[in-house]
Amino acid sequence: MNYYSLNKKAPNTTFKNAVVKGLAPDKGLYFPKSIMPLSKDFFDNIEQLTNAEIAYETIKQFVLPEIPEVELKNIVEDTLSFEFPIVELNKNISTLELFHGPTMAFKDVGARFMARCLGYFNQDITNEVTVLVATSGDTGGAVANGFLGVKGVNVVILYPSGKVSDIQEKQLTTLGQNITALEVDGVFDDCQDMVKRAFLDEELTNTMQLTSANSINVARWLPQMFYFMFAYKQLKSKYKNIVFSVPSGNFGNICAGMMAQKLGLPIKHFIASNNENNVVTEYLKTECYNPKPSVQTISNAMDVGNPSNFVRIQEIHKNNFKALQDNLSSFSFSDTETKEAMLEIHNDFNYVADPHGAVGYLGAKAYLKGNSNAHCVFLETAHPTKFLDVVENVINKKIELPDQIKSVIHKEKESIKIDTYKGLKKYLLG
Repeated sequence: MNYYSLNKKAPNTTFKNAVVKGLAPDKGLYFPKSIMPLSKDFFDNIEQLTNAEIAYETIKQFVLPEIPEVELKNIVEDTLSFEFPIVELNKNISTLELFHGPTMAFKDVGARFMARCLGYFNQDITNEVTVLVATSGDTGGAVANGFLGVKGVNVVILYPSGKVSDIQEKQLTTLGQNITALEVDGVFDDCQDMVKRAFLDEELTNTMQLTSANSINVARWLPQMFYFMFAYKQLKSKYKNIVFSVPSGNFGNICAGMMAQKLGLPIKHFIASNNENNVVTEYLKTECYNPKPSVQTISNAMDVGNPSNFVRIQEIHKNNFKALQDNLSSFSFSDTETKEAMLEIHNDFNYVADPHGAVGYLGAKAYLKGNSNAHCVFLETAHPTKFLDVVENVINKKIELPDQIKSVIHKEKESIKIDTYKGLKKYLLG
């Protein structure tokens, strides 16, 4: 499979180069040259397949032959060492739980898959790769855990000081080994801007191999297709008009769902559920894309003012605004509405949702007002204990900590504070 830059000013490249480089030389995001739909037989018989078999069939055209079949199957099997259950709340709404991995966030799948791909490509290479990643919450912990101890890979995570939850911070600052956390005096967009600037800095790129583990990297982004396949497998026999409501920040997850749709997955529609960072919600109303500084909310992983992956969503729809509008709805909700939704979900369904899942639930409810024959699946992207203070305060109930959280909660945080790009560059060159 070849990949091309969405800026259209760089040569096509291989899966390996797209993974190792992260961004194209013209600083565009990579996109697969072709998307071949899977057979009707695959979807007709999906219930008979294991998750690993489904994932392999979904991803193989984007990776083979650069990672051989046997190796790719091992990578997929190793990546998917946990469950992805559907919990049905009523006849119109279900949630897909994506928090059963090692860091209890949906990003575990992409981070583990990418780490194992990079590990395969690096096995005979002496040069080190530096993975540079900005996080608004869960990406940092998932990447840190996924890449921990991977040969020839150093990971540098930038996160906004005071704007991730305590548990999220512990997950990305306590591992040591080849993982370094840089605590930035700013917001997520400042972290993301520093990462983008580093990729443009020839003094850095001429002296070290930089790559990104944000969802701009194809090996982080594409495995997220698996979630939608797994959900369809569980719901196919019960519901026809399946719609996904995705809590959306950098838009990698919902973009991957649209890729699964291009492969033939019979998804009726998508809902981008936003918090008060509502650039895409406004775009779908006005056709005016207006990035703006991010606003801090209780659903912090979605605090993104200029979502990187939206350009891929436009490419999937051939930059046709009407086609995009037909496939995507978007709604924006305040922190107050999010808290009310968390309480409603707990009281009405005896289910504890994290703030991001609650935003997804609100998006599903908003869509169902005009589409009562749909079955909406909202993605529960992180375990509620990752936002312990908010969740317990809203539902007025203590939540038991799972083992994954207990293992980091009492560890000592280690981070390096920086406030400008100069601080990042000094660290990298040092």
